[in-house]
Amino acid sequence: MTTPPRSDRPLRLGTRGSPLALTQARMVIAALRDAHGWGEGAIEIVEIKTSGDRIQDRKLAEVGGKALWTKELDRALTEGEIDFAVHSMKDVETIRPAEIVIAAMLERADVRDKLIGVESIADLPEGARVGTSSPRRSAQILRARPDASIVLFRGNVDTRLRKLSEGEADATLLAAAGLDRLGRDGVGHVVRVEEMLPAPAQGAVGIETLAANTEMRTLLAAIDHAPTHACVAVERALLAALGGDCRSPIAALAIESGDGIHLRAEILTEDGAEHVADDAMLRADAAEADAKALAARMLDAASPALRSLFAGS
Repeated sequence: MTTPPRSDRPLRLGTRGSPLALTQARMVIAALRDAHGWGEGAIEIVEIKTSGDRIQDRKLAEVGGKALWTKELDRALTEGEIDFAVHSMKDVETIRPAEIVIAAMLERADVRDKLIGVESIADLPEGARVGTSSPRRSAQILRARPDASIVLFRGNVDTRLRKLSEGEADATLLAAAGLDRLGRDGVGHVVRVEEMLPAPAQGAVGIETLAANTEMRTLLAAIDHAPTHACVAVERALLAALGGDCRSPIAALAIESGDGIHLRAEILTEDGAEHVADDAMLRADAAEADAKALAARMLDAASPALRSLFAGS
């Protein structure tokens, strides 16, 4: 058993206030309490409203990208309002502030998407409206079903399900991990990764703190799931090497295999008409460098139109 680093107040965990974000924050608290033998009052949740939560009627690319999910939490961390922060890793921009470190990741959950409204992509009606705000999901759907149209769906899980039930779209896609964490594992139909490769870092929960806060980093290291951290790190390395942003349709999945990591990836044009898919076995001692080499190979194989979507080209 270890004692929290401060005796005068609980540790403060910053999080967004959505039901899923709060559920993930409670998962982190439970993991820390189990690891260190702390009591119920050792950690308190600090809810922080992010720009991404406030702005729901426009695509992320139009209003600042993934930083909309992190900048307020980053400010709270750097200004000492919180001691650490929890994020869905797929929502964390690739380049992070130098003073902030991803100190731990929980064990990754189901990486797959779920299709809600119909049982399969093939079952979508002719000219179906599919609700999503993800360029990756949009491109993959349009690649499989060019007759479909994409309807902007922003908001938390309940908001998206309500929009679907009110007839704003014929189907939508949500991460299986999020549905499972909210106790909605019976909602929707799993889409195989062979049909829709997930977003980089999908299903992973990350915890950040200040790089200079060695005591907090040590406490968080106790709950770090090393295989998840390693796999998500190479997916993020690929993302960085591609130069992708929130407008760029990118899918990637890394899985430990033997002494290395098997990384599969796909880049697409926004309409899904063109794509490049590739994979590589990454060496354990050079995984991030190998992921960057895979990114370069994919960009070399892409058409000028596809390559233009990626700053890394």
